[in-house]
Amino acid sequence: MLLMTTLNTNHHNANRDHLFFNKKLGISYTENITTLSLWAPSAENVIWRIYDKGTAGRLIIETKLLKDQDGFWEASINKDLHDLFYTIQVKYQGQWLHEIPDLYATTTGVNGQRGMIYNPKETAPAQWDKDQYVSLKSYTDAVIYEMHVRDFTKHPESGVKDKGLFLGLTEESTHNSYGKTTALGHLEELGITHIHLLPVSDYCNLDERTPNEGYNWGYDPLNFNSLEGSYATNPYDGSQRVSEFKQMVYSLHKKGIGVVLDVVYNHTGIIEGNYFDQTEPGYFFRYHEDGVLSNASGCGNEFATEKLMARKYIIDSLKYWCTEYHIDGFRFDLMGIYDIETMNIIASELRKINPSILLYGEGWTADTSSLDESQRAVKNNTPQLENIACFSDNFRDIVKGPQFSDDSLGFISGLKGQEEDLKKAIIGGVSHPQVDPEYLINKGYAWAEKPTQVINYFSCHDDYTIYDKLKMVLPFEKEGLLIKRVQLAMAINMLSQGIPFFHSGVELLRTKKGIRNSYNAPDFINQVTWSSKKGSIAQLSKYIKHLIQLRKAVGAFRLQTQEDIAHNLIFMEEYHQGIVGFILRHKDKHSVFGHKLLVVFNNNSEAITVDIPKANWVEFDLQEYKTVGEPSSKTSITLEPISTSIYLML
Repeated sequence: MLLMTTLNTNHHNANRDHLFFNKKLGISYTENITTLSLWAPSAENVIWRIYDKGTAGRLIIETKLLKDQDGFWEASINKDLHDLFYTIQVKYQGQWLHEIPDLYATTTGVNGQRGMIYNPKETAPAQWDKDQYVSLKSYTDAVIYEMHVRDFTKHPESGVKDKGLFLGLTEESTHNSYGKTTALGHLEELGITHIHLLPVSDYCNLDERTPNEGYNWGYDPLNFNSLEGSYATNPYDGSQRVSEFKQMVYSLHKKGIGVVLDVVYNHTGIIEGNYFDQTEPGYFFRYHEDGVLSNASGCGNEFATEKLMARKYIIDSLKYWCTEYHIDGFRFDLMGIYDIETMNIIASELRKINPSILLYGEGWTADTSSLDESQRAVKNNTPQLENIACFSDNFRDIVKGPQFSDDSLGFISGLKGQEEDLKKAIIGGVSHPQVDPEYLINKGYAWAEKPTQVINYFSCHDDYTIYDKLKMVLPFEKEGLLIKRVQLAMAINMLSQGIPFFHSGVELLRTKKGIRNSYNAPDFINQVTWSSKKGSIAQLSKYIKHLIQLRKAVGAFRLQTQEDIAHNLIFMEEYHQGIVGFILRHKDKHSVFGHKLLVVFNNNSEAITVDIPKANWVEFDLQEYKTVGEPSSKTSITLEPISTSIYLML
């Protein structure tokens, strides 16, 4: 029977909590001495072993750790242990548990079975000390592009040498066979501000020795502070993956692109025998009253974020990624599992390191939790979160159709009668005097207090790509019209209030061959197909580049408060099915975009004429990024089928 250690913030005074929080755990290395510290109050004995290899190999040193009155264990070895590997083993209730790396291991040997001792300074690329975080004046200035490291450069037409690896995102001037820019240059060309990487910390279900024989998204974490070896040129050398990841971050930062990590502290990839239970059994997870593991992750367990040392672990880990790798933000998988207090402490601590850091997550769980919802960082509790954003499933569902209904229509596929729901999406999750809750089909109105708390998206790694979804609900539609629908989706995303987020390859009409959940599908399914970047699809990419450019140029698309939105965004009052339009006041009177912009979304398959306020308007062509003709007095405009129309009042 497990001993449920009860240490948490409710059972200790502030001074002792502060002492525990500031205790350095893990490996501390110098050329003359290496120290290991860990917390395991229920352990009866702890052995530290040093090996010459990451698996098998020769045992070099074995030593016991000493325990203090607070449950911390420590030992030092007076030798240079650089490039050697190590494990710990805990004795608990008379039994020796598994031999594992310590929980704080910052790099490992192949497949994460042993930690590695190394000198982090030797892994830094040239000029690393001058590398800087990507700065944001407002969180709504961010444009986030979600990608999987391997997917992005694996395709034969990527033009990249180190395909599917960290180093693949460092290579300059890569092109496909049509001469179109790919990979790093493509990201710079698009103008995104941040890439969001699917999990890159060490995960379970892919053999790093033969990574091409399998595939994984990485949501089965093993060593939370160590990088995944399958993205490195040499998975056996833990310091190599550290060096190559830093080179990748540095290359992206030089292009002005921040790096956001998808982090999965909500559960472990291994349930029975996970490294936390091999260190302090029963402490780090939530349980129901009957002793059964709580499973809000849907994966077998859920992390008890509210407990002192569990909270410390997450915060220490995040601070490590920020300081060691200059990470610009974090996306929290199933953030609805985390308690609100922990999330707010995370935000406070990380902003001391980087005031511009982006923090956002999924405001839901995969199953029920033993922790009451009122205490958890679910979407409805967003107002209690400080400078932390939640994904807007309302935005997703109105734009493309409800997530869990294959045949559902969204606005971009021709849905009529839910224009009020699209208005709700456009204003970024806040309230607005022209949005009437009585006309909303979907609930969840005004769940955020400000647009900086809202991530707008219509597709991501989960579920179908937007192209596959459209093909499913409109199976006979020609590709040209499908492209127009993708353009409409991206226009709504980029021209709405909140923080825009989109899936890599949307701009290339990416398909996963109709597979909904591709977490273990082969590269043939998951890879971004760079050979697609030509002709009409290259024009789609150009269109999306111009949308991002327009968003950056006009501050009114990036408002920061509910009050500013209510004052500066005025919806068109005349009702037409499948049409939503608004006028946006632009504060910069010297802007080339004038002092007002008119934006109208039309999902109808035919041209429609609508009335607009009388003024001198000039049309703005997004594809060519220029005005068309001269300003003239207009009281009506004709909307092209399946389109976004933009007019400027100069």
